[in-house]
Amino acid sequence: MGLFAKLQAIWKKPNDVEEKLQRKRMISWRKDRVVVRVDRPTKLQRARALGYKAKKGFIIVRVREKSGGRHREYPTGGRKPKHSGLRKYTPKKSLQWIAEEKANRKYPNLNVLNSYFVGDDGAQKWYEVILVDPKAPEIINSKDLKWISEKANKARVFRGLTSAGKKSRGLRNKGYEAERQRPSLAAKGNRGK
Repeated sequence: MGLFAKLQAIWKKPNDVEEKLQRKRMISWRKDRVVVRVDRPTKLQRARALGYKAKKGFIIVRVREKSGGRHREYPTGGRKPKHSGLRKYTPKKSLQWIAEEKANRKYPNLNVLNSYFVGDDGAQKWYEVILVDPKAPEIINSKDLKWISEKANKARVFRGLTSAGKKSRGLRNKGYEAERQRPSLAAKGNRGK
């Protein structure tokens, strides 16, 4: 069994020591800012699978996101509570996509490559976002990653072109009524979701 397979097994079925370590991490992460740059990935095998390489031009950022639905202010006008539009008020984006956007707003000169889940408690979820510097010579000269330096991939996270964005837009589905999701949900009268 290789190193990455062992790491994957540890994350799937943690023992008592790993659970205590994760609990300590959560306690310290709660005190941090919303978007924090980290030295190395928490889940190395996941980051490597999503395209991370330990070389110049790559940055890992941990983003905290509030879990659960969204709160809406109670309206002051007279109406039935049923019609006031307070319940089931959720964004049409996944929390992971929102976390990627937060990371890109903090670092606007970088492009989001991908992201992955690292932990949650009762109130928050944490994601680590892989950011790439498109102007770095190591990225421009790389065979695998020079595509992210092209003009068409600028601000790709805000257009839903990352993996989490495509999944949230419903573009990964196949089968019955999947044709309603292309070219976009708005083009089909928002009937795809």
